[in-house]
Amino acid sequence: MASLKRSHLPGISPRAWEHPADRAALATLQKIPGLDIALRSLIGATTERSLRLHALASSVRVTERQYPKLYQLLRESCNVLDADYTPELYLTQNPFFNAGAIGVDKPFITLNNSILDIANNDEALAIIAHELGHCLSGHALYKTLLQLMLRISVGALNLPLTAIALSGIIYALREWDRKSELSADRAGLLVVQNPDSSYSTLVKMAGAKRVEDIDLNEFFKQAADYRDGGSLVDNIYKIINTIDQTHPFPVLRLTELKSWVDSGEYGKIIAGNYTRRNAEENVKDAFYEAGRQYKKDFSESKSPVDIAVSSVVDAASTAAGKAKDIIGSVFGGS
Repeated sequence: MASLKRSHLPGISPRAWEHPADRAALATLQKIPGLDIALRSLIGATTERSLRLHALASSVRVTERQYPKLYQLLRESCNVLDADYTPELYLTQNPFFNAGAIGVDKPFITLNNSILDIANNDEALAIIAHELGHCLSGHALYKTLLQLMLRISVGALNLPLTAIALSGIIYALREWDRKSELSADRAGLLVVQNPDSSYSTLVKMAGAKRVEDIDLNEFFKQAADYRDGGSLVDNIYKIINTIDQTHPFPVLRLTELKSWVDSGEYGKIIAGNYTRRNAEENVKDAFYEAGRQYKKDFSESKSPVDIAVSSVVDAASTAAGKAKDIIGSVFGGS
């Protein structure tokens, strides 16, 4: 069967697919001057090299000669998103339906081999493109940055953070981690260019195995039941269940992605109307605008989950100044 002819998106900027909530959370990190530079100098040549050596030793590197079909999916993802480099792809021994992007200057992708037993060709493409989206958006750097901030805050340095500031940073970091997945889901869809394939990928992440057993409309109804229904006690449980998660729940990711498609933004990008790397909007202004939109969305929401997260983001913003002082003392900054 001939493969689908997918639209190439020349010069596309990651900002074209980044979720406003993702960018809003990053805006808090942008208030810490020089932190990303310090991180690069600290781990760029050490930790990243160690991670790559570990992958070389324990996984299968995907190339033209090893899992060539997966390699073609990687190359297709890079072609559609006009990536300026092709990340290395490693197939790992892991029973969980998952993948990851690791590294700083040249992030690479890991793909759990259980995906090969569950995902069809388009779903595997969406997953690889999702991870490529993380790489191109710089998420691997910031995820490492956030972990470093956490260790500095709670480690043996005994640095002066109040309990509120510390908890604000911790929960904001986790909130950003989850929101970055929404951006990467959009990147996956822009590559596969079939919403149903992206939707079915998320359903399989929730536990499904065969497409023929899936009714997308029923799963959308399930998502609506979770998001809109429940008592006050149920919403408290939602907060408790969400607060330590590294990823949004699949039903919420499905809803967010469909909302993006229904808004018309996905169609505009496929038609060629998108932000390009050589004509990007002012990055600082874009981050602050994203932050304003994020707060506006929360203020209009009636969900206790959103209200709780909004207070966390505010607390993290207050803590950013203190985090700057901490990083300065650790790295000798001003």
